[in-house]
Amino acid sequence: MKRDKYVKLMQARVGQTVAEWSAQPAVAEQELHRFFHNLKGTGGTLGLAEVELYSGEQERSFAPDGGRMIGRLEWERHVGPLLRMFQGMPQELPSDRKQTVFEQNVAAGAAEGSNRVLLIDDDIEFVAYLKEVLEKHDYPVSIALDAERGLKLFYDWKPDLILLDIILPDRSGMEVLPQMVEKAKQELIPILMISADGSADNQIRAYRMGATDFLAKPFSTELLLALTANRLAMKRDWQRSIIVDELTGAYNRKHFNVMVRQGIDDYNRNGAPFTLVLIDLDHFKKVNDTYGHLKGDEVLQAFVATAKRSIRKQNILCRYGGEEFALLLPGCGTADAVLIVEDMREGFNSLRFQSGGESFRVTFSSGLAGLHEANKHPEKLVDEADQALYSAKRSGRDRSVVYAQGISAAGQEAVINVVVVDDDPLMRELILDQFSQWKPAAGKRVSAFAYPDGTAFLASGWYREGEKYIVLLDGAMPELDGFEVLDRLRAGFPEQHVWVVMLTARSQKADIVHALQKGADDYVVKPFDMQELFLRIERLANRI
Repeated sequence: MKRDKYVKLMQARVGQTVAEWSAQPAVAEQELHRFFHNLKGTGGTLGLAEVELYSGEQERSFAPDGGRMIGRLEWERHVGPLLRMFQGMPQELPSDRKQTVFEQNVAAGAAEGSNRVLLIDDDIEFVAYLKEVLEKHDYPVSIALDAERGLKLFYDWKPDLILLDIILPDRSGMEVLPQMVEKAKQELIPILMISADGSADNQIRAYRMGATDFLAKPFSTELLLALTANRLAMKRDWQRSIIVDELTGAYNRKHFNVMVRQGIDDYNRNGAPFTLVLIDLDHFKKVNDTYGHLKGDEVLQAFVATAKRSIRKQNILCRYGGEEFALLLPGCGTADAVLIVEDMREGFNSLRFQSGGESFRVTFSSGLAGLHEANKHPEKLVDEADQALYSAKRSGRDRSVVYAQGISAAGQEAVINVVVVDDDPLMRELILDQFSQWKPAAGKRVSAFAYPDGTAFLASGWYREGEKYIVLLDGAMPELDGFEVLDRLRAGFPEQHVWVVMLTARSQKADIVHALQKGADDYVVKPFDMQELFLRIERLANRI
């Protein structure tokens, strides 16, 4: 029995890894080597000779320090035979605890859905037959024999696909459809109308009201299964595009915002521990400058692939911006969180990247903040993790720091750097004079400096990791136009640390829209009132 338990655990781990890889554009060669290396040892220990032999063969196909990124078609050819070896084994392990709401939502928001089908139809024999057919193909089915029950299950059970009959005993499916459509669109739930009346009028009406598809009875089960599989796959693709960062396969900032609030809600409901970790790759700009952005992208992908090996299924890794990541750890205090992060560090620090004939490695710094009564607001929690990250970078990088009250004072005050880039010397002097007298909130101080043009600014080495900047950028300058400088700022520096206000005489609406589309946080049209400029900068500073 104990052997069976560990076989199931191994199978679950393989399934989790494959699901995570499937959400990524590519997998690091070192990760594939480690994957098969571990399976060879575990399979042999558990007496799974076939798994041991195959994994040993595949381990030799990938170098332990190889720098390649392996595309999905290639890695699937190596992993596919292994998955077939697990056929016939149980797919899930029993759980001895209830999931938190956070973990339920992680599962619901993940690219691999639960494929739940809600069938609303009053024909008992028909729905019983469809339920049997669908559940044989691993689609969990709930049945509602009337509209009222169907609406309740729709809101409570959160299905992934709905089959809705037009003729129901208490009201028409056409009346029910408008009550579902808006929420179904928000949740990306396909609605398939079904009816024995497949007239063109019925189909047109259903489509115009928001139905995804229309099936006229009788229909073949092969058609139903094909359509169900197709629409659920489409739903997963939509979910990935909305919540997954395309480059790295980590979740994106939008998903982070949702899930950090959910972690706080869990804490408020039942006191569940929760830790936020902010992670920043050290000297990443130097990687891009020295080896190019394509190699920088490879480093980001390798970090995410390696990090996912150390975290649990209910943990959420997000790309927070640029080279900065956020790790959400529900049910985990800071002491356990440090162990997870240090395991990530060990794996990532062991990687060697190749560029030409040169080898290099990259480290990361991290700041951790545990949730408690005084910080149970997203902005406060993020601020504490950010202060801890800042302390980690200031104290030498390649380390983790847990937030403690007064951590900023123990290191340095938070610096707000106001940078003026304008070719008008009088304008530079006026703005610098204004901000030299500014006294921001406690725990912050201002440093203001100026450059005569974009070229001098970019070449100056102005940026220091961990500090915050508000750049007042003139739109029209010699050599480099302000919009070109803005492009370089957004391409080369973390957006969450650099705010840009365009100062421009271009009052055309199209120019303003152009600036905002390129990533400007605000704009001021010349001539402007100095007090108005000051108030705008003050509002931005309050976000730091």
